[in-house]
Amino acid sequence: MSLPELSIKTIAGESLPLSTYQGKVLLVVNVASKCGFTNQYKGLQALHQEFYEQGLVVMGFPCNQFGHQEPGNEEAIKSFCELSYGVTFPMFAKVDVNGAQADPLYQWLKNSRPGLLGTEGIKWNFTKFLVGRDGTVLKRFAPNSAPDALRADIKEALS
Repeated sequence: MSLPELSIKTIAGESLPLSTYQGKVLLVVNVASKCGFTNQYKGLQALHQEFYEQGLVVMGFPCNQFGHQEPGNEEAIKSFCELSYGVTFPMFAKVDVNGAQADPLYQWLKNSRPGLLGTEGIKWNFTKFLVGRDGTVLKRFAPNSAPDALRADIKEALS
């Protein structure tokens, strides 16, 4: 299976084929509103604003699998992101990133770019995947990797 064959659900509940983003550089992040890393929304929004015109799409996927740090429904999540951090990048429906119910996008991401020692599981909120214009996963970043630290890799992917 390849990236363009997958579909995702927007935060508004609509199905969206990932082929919509063909030719774009994607930064896919599992997010949570009550996490120690939640302030990364600010940096993710800054990346979105700086690089969107060049082809970057930051994509936020709320996930409640780590410490129940995303307890709200999609409407509450959307409101929180917009009001607290001015988020304008695309947000999607709440997903599981691990386990039997893991979203197919996350199954594909983890399989394409395993973590340390070849483990596929996502360890915590704000794990980031950088996907190139050709649909290949270029890098996987740990939750504690600040968005600003990704700038050079994003510039390289966009060039």
